[in-house]
Amino acid sequence: MFAALRDKAITPSQMVKVSEAAWRAEGSRMFIEPRKAVSVDELVHGMIVQSGNDASIALAELVAGSEAAFAERMNQEVKRLGLVNTHFVNATGLSHPQHYASASDLARLAAALIRDFPEYYPFYAQKEYRYNNITQPNRNRLLWIDPYVDGVKTGHTETAGWCLVASAKRGERRLLSVVLGAGSDAARAGDRRARLLNYGFQAFDTVELYGPGKPVSTLRVWKGAAAPRAGGFLAGQHVTLPKGKADQLALTLAATEPLVAPVARGQRVGVVNVALEGKPIAESRWWR
Repeated sequence: MFAALRDKAITPSQMVKVSEAAWRAEGSRMFIEPRKAVSVDELVHGMIVQSGNDASIALAELVAGSEAAFAERMNQEVKRLGLVNTHFVNATGLSHPQHYASASDLARLAAALIRDFPEYYPFYAQKEYRYNNITQPNRNRLLWIDPYVDGVKTGHTETAGWCLVASAKRGERRLLSVVLGAGSDAARAGDRRARLLNYGFQAFDTVELYGPGKPVSTLRVWKGAAAPRAGGFLAGQHVTLPKGKADQLALTLAATEPLVAPVARGQRVGVVNVALEGKPIAESRWWR
């Protein structure tokens, strides 16, 4: 949906006719009506702040023609992001045997949302929204408990229990936490959940391994007339580890050999293996 806004396939001021399917949506709603057109901007607020399943269906139908077609687009995005334990059949998250996601995949999905659509992410920090003369609060209670929390999303079904993907930013550092299957609303979002994020900030460090665009090593290129080429990372490389363990990191560079000309910018030329106390913890591909 944010991609459709970014690409101008839909616009915030665009008015949307409410379908019967959207109006009759089960679960939480923003209370849109069939005889009253609603703007895309209102639907986005209703979906994110009010957790409106009716808004989610209306937006899905607008973007893809039907909720089922939109779910297929969601699954294409799942493949692009490399999420291996996620599959969607609807736009609302309502229970279905073939609709599922792991905690790890939800964290990666939230990270992609924050990274790729920073202009829209502030919607998730909004504490309440009023539509159709009904004001509803954001169900993410951590927005009131922790001033550093600015998202992301709650969810609840009988099958999944009470769920919360939360994010907090302190300075330049952002952490995500995922709680699935809690027994109640209070259990998923009480002070204990705020302390989970606090623990992450206090007990772990994020270390920059390599800066973006900076050379890592020089590479010999076969069948090329130029001198050895420098290889590095297109984006900065970071790793998160227990506090005070940075001096125990070991990095091993493995170049692709033989490297045969021509070598284009952005071509993969090696791998950096990262180990902590002798145990592998990360792998980063490096590029020319």
